[in-house]
Parts: sequence; structure tokens; C-alpha cells
Amino acid sequence: MRTDHIKYRIGKSKGFRILVFVLAFACMIPLAAILFYIIKAGIAHINWDFLVNIPRPVGEKGGGIVNALLGSILIIALASLIAIPIGILAGVYLSENSKSRLAYWCRLSVDILQGIPSIVIGIIAYFWLVKPLGGFSALSGSAALAIMMLPIIVRSTEETLKMLPPSLKEAAFALGMPFHRVIFKVIIPVGISGILSGVMLSIARITGETAPLLFTAFGNPYLSGDVTAPVQSLPLLIFNYATSPYNDWHDLAWGASLILLVWVLFLNIFTKLISAKWKVQL
Repeated sequence: MRTDHIKYRIGKSKGFRILVFVLAFACMIPLAAILFYIIKAGIAHINWDFLVNIPRPVGEKGGGIVNALLGSILIIALASLIAIPIGILAGVYLSENSKSRLAYWCRLSVDILQGIPSIVIGIIAYFWLVKPLGGFSALSGSAALAIMMLPIIVRSTEETLKMLPPSLKEAAFALGMPFHRVIFKVIIPVGISGILSGVMLSIARITGETAPLLFTAFGNPYLSGDVTAPVQSLPLLIFNYATSPYNDWHDLAWGASLILLVWVLFLNIFTKLISAKWKVQL
């Protein structure tokens, strides 16, 4: 009787493990299908001309996405310049003053901000920046994306710095270092791997965002590096070309989709590597 009960428990355990394995494998099927379909549809359209030329007018074959590539790089770089310093300093404040009333409301605001839909942020940026400035611009798009980056950077910085042993800060104070030098010379350098992983994750988060850019950067069929003028970006190009009635534009959209997918995958894999290194160091 006891032997039958043990066999039953062993069989139930094996069955549950098989079920978990099957469900885990099923989670990978949608990603594999998406990757296969985009690679199949986009790889044939990627070449050197595709990467260094601007789109051609309707009816002319060829053209490329260099304006969208440079526009995306410009917008993301400006957004990073805005969000990274603010996010890191806010995360430092929350980690150093975790029990203060201001820290409570800051943390609550960050959590709420993280849940706001991207299209709502785009509308807010339109009324805050586009209308007062009198036109669409890369700067407005960067500001909208920077707002989306902030919650990820703030929380990752806060959680990373909370994991550091208090002895690091105590030793620095014992040597007579002022507070600001302790933060910038000791605390942040030690936690740079965790902070960097949050920064990379936030960049990966905004790379494929389209809704905020529809209300701010708007798009530009030409090559432009003016931050006060409309610029093209990969998500905008994909949206506009995929919804057009022209087959040539559909091909450009598939190629741009593959470039964007590879970019996002690289950022996510790089973030995972940084996070793994940080866990080993701790």
C-alpha cells in the first residue's frame, strides 16, 4: 500500500514537471513564429542601398531608410540625455531617503507614471511642447520618450543601490569624504552595472514606441538632423508604410521591421548579460 502511494506521488511529480516543460515551450512558440515571419519577409530587402538611401517617391523602385535610422538614433540619444541624469539622481534620492514623506510620494508617482499608456504621454507632449513651440520636432519626441524612460531608470537605480552593503558608505564617510563625493565616487561606480542594465532596458522599451512620436516628431521623408524640425524614425516609417497601398513601401516596412527587431533583441540580450554580471558581483 505504501509502495503504491509513493509511485503515485512520483508519477504525479513527473506529470507536473512535463506539464511545466510543455507550457514553457509553448511560451516560446509565438516569439519563434514572429521572428521567423519577420526575418523571412524582411531579409530579402536589406542591402547596402537600403541602409544608406532615403525613401524614393511613389512609383520609383528602391530607396532606403537612412532618414529613419538617423532619426531614431537622434531621438533616442536626446531622450537618454534628458532621462538618464534625472532618473539616476532620483533613484539615488529614493535609496538614501527611503522613509521620508517626499520619497513616498515620488515612488508612488513613478509607479503611476509607469502605467500611463504611451499614447496618453504623446498627447500630453503635444499640448505641452508641440503647440507652444509652434510645430513638430525631434525635441518634442525625445521629451515624450524621456518621460517613458524615467520610471524604469529610477526604480532600477533605487533597487540596485539598496542592495549595496552599508559598509561601503560608512568606510567612505570614515575617510572624511563629503556626501556628494561618496555618492559620485563610491556608491554609483559600485552599482554601475545594475544602473546600466536599467538604462539599457529603458532604451529598449522606447525603441519601438510609435504613438508618442505620431503626436511629436511626426515624420520626415528627408534626411534631417535639426532637433527643432520633424524627423523620421523607424516605428513611424513602419506604421506609415505598412498602412499604405503601395507594395514597394510594404517591402521597406518589412525591412525596417527586421532592423528594429534586431536592435531591440540586441538591447535586451545586452541587458540580460549586464544583469547576470551584476548578480555574480553581488
